[in-house]
Amino acid sequence: MTGSPATASSMTPLTPDICVIGGGGAGLSLATAAALFGVSVVLVERDRLGGGKNAVISSALIAASIRARLLHDAGHFGIAAGELDVDFAKIQAHIAGVVAALAPNETAERLAALGVNVITGEARFRDRNTVQVGDREIRARRFVIATGSRPAPPPIPGIDKASVLTMASVLTLSRRPERLIVLGCGSEGVEVAQAMRRLGSSVTIVGAEDLLADEDPEAVALIRRALLRDGIALHERAEILRVETPRNRVRLVLAGTKSEAELALDGTHLLVASEGQPAIAALDLELAGIAGDTGGIVVNNGLRTANRRVFAIGGCASAIPHRSHLGHAASHQASLVLRNILFRLPVKASATALPRVTSCEPELASIGLSEEQARKAARDIRILRWPYADNDRAQAERQTEGFVKLITDGRGRILGTTIIGAKAGELIALWCLAIEKGLNVRDVAGLVLPSSSLSELSKRTALSVYSPLASRPGIRRLIGFLRRFG
Repeated sequence: MTGSPATASSMTPLTPDICVIGGGGAGLSLATAAALFGVSVVLVERDRLGGGKNAVISSALIAASIRARLLHDAGHFGIAAGELDVDFAKIQAHIAGVVAALAPNETAERLAALGVNVITGEARFRDRNTVQVGDREIRARRFVIATGSRPAPPPIPGIDKASVLTMASVLTLSRRPERLIVLGCGSEGVEVAQAMRRLGSSVTIVGAEDLLADEDPEAVALIRRALLRDGIALHERAEILRVETPRNRVRLVLAGTKSEAELALDGTHLLVASEGQPAIAALDLELAGIAGDTGGIVVNNGLRTANRRVFAIGGCASAIPHRSHLGHAASHQASLVLRNILFRLPVKASATALPRVTSCEPELASIGLSEEQARKAARDIRILRWPYADNDRAQAERQTEGFVKLITDGRGRILGTTIIGAKAGELIALWCLAIEKGLNVRDVAGLVLPSSSLSELSKRTALSVYSPLASRPGIRRLIGFLRRFG
């Protein structure tokens, strides 16, 4: 019996050049770029295109808190701003407006116009060469898994009975949290904690690890001091015994000290800002010969799995350090994979080439090796630094807290940079280019940068490479001669 045309069509295998599984930021980047090169692309997404909006929501929330802080500090400039009045409903409208403004870039209609075939459904591997989505088979030349990660509360007794917030559910709150407990000492936890505190919430940060454990300890010390100055309670390296929910509220019970058996932290809301779990459970990876575990899909430096037809990028790939589960990192990985698929160019994903930014005050940005990593990797390194307090613009704007720390090898090759202070996320761009192109610190020292700008901090740091020369007798005599007769 012959089936209807629709049924027959639905059973016809699709044979695109590339099948992308996952329509989050990484998947969309790869699919749209591939389509622009004229190759056939099928994109499979089980839920909604664009994935989570954590980064957008966080940025919009932080922007609101920055305005609140500016009003609070206006008196330092001789400006009376009056009583601070925070309307949380309007802040929520601001955040929703930002999310809505970006939504048209992530629609099926836009992708279809570019030539991407979007299929909605759960993707599962049938074998090494085939993915099944409902009644459709996809036999692509190459597959790219970009399913990302999903929020997953840590295994704490009682947490399953609590109403746990994520960054996405913050957008659904009708009222500002009165007493917010943030679970997680990473970037996301620090950012939302400081933002909510500056918008009027009482905030406590709790984590099993140190604050921003992967970053430069000297820079983190400034952030820790700023959080405490804002009135945020910090509990680092905490042992969380259980979560309780008395009277529809939340209580974290921590292991106490020798003199105190337990410590109870009470709040109205609990926000989990720890890392999510790779979203790979439904893929049936073993049928495709792909290795995966609770840490994600195992990939090599080229982001290729054990099945040479299949790549994995972003938060679902276990070989990618957790700090690179960021939008710009996933997009970069997408470009590397596309370069390999289309042009057979060898690629290597490296976490050290990816910038990291924590958008708090003072802002923290870094790229490359940390001081500790550099000391282990190279025998001869130099540490160059310059304080914000010596910069005209920083003084004029009363943002003098922070420094630029530059790490080079003995020949001046730039190994890493950490910037802590105002606009650090913007200032790191110069050092991203320097490390990507293998520049010497003297290349940066020779740049002409705008005077009375924060960008001068980078040049001043690079110029300090010449400081030892000033102590040499011959140089001192030459300078003296030039001053006398020049």
